[in-house]
Amino acid sequence: MAAEVSFSVVIPVYNGERTVGRAIQSVLEQSHPALEVIVVNDGSTDGTGDVLSAFGDRIRVLNMPNRGVSAARNTGVESARGDWLAFLDADDWYFPDRLKCHADLIASEPEIDFVTGDFEYRSDDGRLLGRSMERTALGRSLCAGAAENPWAILERDDFGEFVESHFGDTHTLSLPRTTFRKLEGYSTAYRVCEDVHLLVRLCAVSRRAGVICRPLAVYLIRPDSATRTDRIEAQRETVRAMESLERTLTGSPPMIREGVRRGLRHARLDLAYALLRERHRMAAVSAVLPLLRSGPMVTAVRDVLSVVRG
Repeated sequence: MAAEVSFSVVIPVYNGERTVGRAIQSVLEQSHPALEVIVVNDGSTDGTGDVLSAFGDRIRVLNMPNRGVSAARNTGVESARGDWLAFLDADDWYFPDRLKCHADLIASEPEIDFVTGDFEYRSDDGRLLGRSMERTALGRSLCAGAAENPWAILERDDFGEFVESHFGDTHTLSLPRTTFRKLEGYSTAYRVCEDVHLLVRLCAVSRRAGVICRPLAVYLIRPDSATRTDRIEAQRETVRAMESLERTLTGSPPMIREGVRRGLRHARLDLAYALLRERHRMAAVSAVLPLLRSGPMVTAVRDVLSVVRG
């Protein structure tokens, strides 16, 4: 039955000659084969093109001028033929059953709107740094409840908590191609947080989601990533993305709006803490002052005072 579920896997790459081969190979070795592997070369200037050429007709390569990861993913989807989409960044990789686990769940739960799951964080030298689902209360609860089952189901009432502190990420997300297109894909307005922006919009139009409660992929923590080379700017981008969602999702179900509000609170606090670490106290206080207008007053005052005190 799972054989009827077809996946197009889209891999954007920019100057990824060192890692993209591993990412592609991890998709080609899936126990449930992908219908197609689409690699979008986002204007690479290193040897990425040579690495891609070595795979021959086992992959489809699309070349484009450098426009960023969101535009590259969207370009890949434009030519995708699979009923379901899966994504993988060029420095990460899938475990062999990543697609099979999703296909089995989709085949067994035909009313499912999207699928996500656990993944591992690893350092450049291969050290295990943690798992995605263990970092949130909802993730830990789902894993505990799914100890004897291959997956768990997120109902709509759970989406608020999921939006506030989501687990899973781009490489453990599968969604129907038709849904992706209705959502108009990844926003190109953000250098980081574009994945969360899509995920929240996806939750706003969904009713049920499947969760694979075991790691299906590896997210590589790199010191030169956009979120680590300039942490303050990355946190500002996250606040901006969450503010956009708060403005545009006013007609969404209440649990989605509440999840976005709480997620924005976390984003503002994270920005403030990043600013405090760089001794920008006044800017840190300014980052959290809007909480006094948007959240429960007691919580907001406590948050602002914690930043004022440093």
